Amino acid sequence: MSSVLMINTGGTICMTRSENGYCPDRTAFREALSEMPELRSPDMPRWDVLDAEPLLDSSNMTVDDWNRLGSLVADNYDRYDGFVILHGTDTMAYTASALSFMFEELGKPVILTGSQIPLCELRSDGKDNLITSLLIAGSGRVREVCIYFGGELLRGNRAVKYSADGFIAFKSPNCPALASAGIDIRYSDSLLLPPPSGTFRLQRLERNPIGVIKVFPGIQFELFGSIMTESLRGVVIETFGAGNIPTSAAALLPIMEKAFKNGTVVVVCTQCPQGTVTLGAYETSSALKNAGAVSGGNMTTEAAVAKLYYLLSKNYDTRTVCALMEQGLRGER
Repeated sequence: MSSVLMINTGGTICMTRSENGYCPDRTAFREALSEMPELRSPDMPRWDVLDAEPLLDSSNMTVDDWNRLGSLVADNYDRYDGFVILHGTDTMAYTASALSFMFEELGKPVILTGSQIPLCELRSDGKDNLITSLLIAGSGRVREVCIYFGGELLRGNRAVKYSADGFIAFKSPNCPALASAGIDIRYSDSLLLPPPSGTFRLQRLERNPIGVIKVFPGIQFELFGSIMTESLRGVVIETFGAGNIPTSAAALLPIMEKAFKNGTVVVVCTQCPQGTVTLGAYETSSALKNAGAVSGGNMTTEAAVAKLYYLLSKNYDTRTVCALMEQGLRGER
């Protein structure tokens, strides 16, 4: 029988009502688990629960929390066949992306899941999400960080939060689901990452200053010049379409030159949920290409931010970081 470690970080799935709204409650969560006979089925893997400290609403997640979470998996890596991480939906895609890079040579399933309605409530979607995640983690079929939610297993660094109040809370616009759960759990084996070639290790993240700028009609780029200091290590620019910005943005070029002089890595992603950045395909993206910005391809903003944190924490020089941002490391592009 396989064994799975369930790590509870907080989030809606473990919350209860309070006078100030829903908040994490480990006691109520454990009681809700004890009232699920499915978890005692002989078809379930053997599982243990470990509560992270402190339990968080996922909107409060930080790089330090990612490091603590990564350490919990690394410290228990040899004791379990898979891991299920219970997490709030707001930043689940960011955490899944971060862990996908932090876990080098990962050879076991790490499945993030949660719910839109707390497990203690009558109509909670957390029951199926939890049960199926445990089955997937215990199966050993995947060797990467994934999100399971609403019947689909998604690559963690390809997922985005799609709905704030629907049970289909996540989608993967540029990568098909790795598995779907109906009567059976059907895996798309050709999409799964191959087995690792080395020994598992954890790369902790440093709190490097990183920014995100979303382009909008009428944007005044000169307002961002003051943040392009030597302390800013990376910035993700969410552009229109395939990497386009307004041609009237004459202030952008000197800002970009200042950024590169300071060693800041500029990554271009698209605001479109589906599609890819192709710098230079249109005249309106040529300024970014000529200034040395790197293409994020079809990476999500969540993945681009997490990948920047990871590469900068490896202490690579700027040229190496730029080159690796345009390469696929964990199936993120």
